[in-house]
Amino acid sequence: MIDVKLLKKICEVPGTSGFEQKIRAVVIKEVSPYVDSVEVDAMGNVIALKKGTASKKAMKKAMVAAHMDEIGFIVTHIDDDGFIRFHTLGGFDPKTLTAQRVIIHGKKDIMGVMGSKPIHLMKPEERGKAVHIQDFFIDTGMSKKEVSKIVSVGNPITRERTLIEMGDCVNSKSIDNRVSVYILLEVLKSLHKKKVPYDVYGVFTVQEEIGLRGAMSATSYIEPDFGFGLDTTIAFDVPGAMPHEMVTSLGKGAGIKIMDGSVVCDYRMVAYMKEVAKKHKVKWQPEILPAGGTDTAAVQRYGKGGSIAGAISIPTRHIHQAIEMAHKGDIKNCIDLLKVSLANLDKYDWKFK
Repeated sequence: MIDVKLLKKICEVPGTSGFEQKIRAVVIKEVSPYVDSVEVDAMGNVIALKKGTASKKAMKKAMVAAHMDEIGFIVTHIDDDGFIRFHTLGGFDPKTLTAQRVIIHGKKDIMGVMGSKPIHLMKPEERGKAVHIQDFFIDTGMSKKEVSKIVSVGNPITRERTLIEMGDCVNSKSIDNRVSVYILLEVLKSLHKKKVPYDVYGVFTVQEEIGLRGAMSATSYIEPDFGFGLDTTIAFDVPGAMPHEMVTSLGKGAGIKIMDGSVVCDYRMVAYMKEVAKKHKVKWQPEILPAGGTDTAAVQRYGKGGSIAGAISIPTRHIHQAIEMAHKGDIKNCIDLLKVSLANLDKYDWKFK
């Protein structure tokens, strides 16, 4: 159904915000044989172009943004006992960090574990309090002298988790947003010897987790007429969740974003994606996310005059935690929805109604 081996490779490569060089190298290698050109801009975004078949006068530009960066940390201090303090790169729920393994990317990669005050030593009033990011430290099992030979302030840190299959799902670190990197690669590969009406810019962006930064610059450069965000969204389809809280559910298809905390998708694009999904029998579900945002907001706003923008969302459980989970059927439906959406852009009436 999907190429789990490739998805595993993409998810496990380290690349937190601002330090995407390793995942960028993988993307360039994978995408280059299947598109007309590949360039890397000054920020580090990978911009892959599949040329369209429309006449020069009728040609328009479609941009698909999938961010390469994952949530992680950055070293801020090494104390006298060799324990590492850090700052987050992206959003974390602190309670999910306890006793988790991480990889510090210094002169070489070394393993560490998140530590905090043991419950046995907590006062009764401390036990019921929420743990905070600043309460954690990273233990490498080394002295300061040993650590300092390898690690420096400013080195990135990523989660240590491999991808496994669980039932109909995949479970790994960095499903957000490497699953979208995988989807965009697969779509560009599938379009290699097929015709698309308009120029398709597949953009693998940087620094989304800390403010949509790469998508802003790439959109300003490309100035797309049509924009597609490609990112994960919350699937809160778990015990205790009320129906109105779920946002999306695993196994119910690709998410067609209506809005989130940063964007209201163009109603024309929402209607268009619903129409092509129905016509081509692609399973989908609506998505309204009360908070949070994706590159869709930047793609919509940062080109000259804006773009007709929407988003395809991959339902994901346990998002922004040590592991994340997505359904293989949903991933396949997202691939199919993006393919038919790009292939039929010239067949829809985009006028305001």
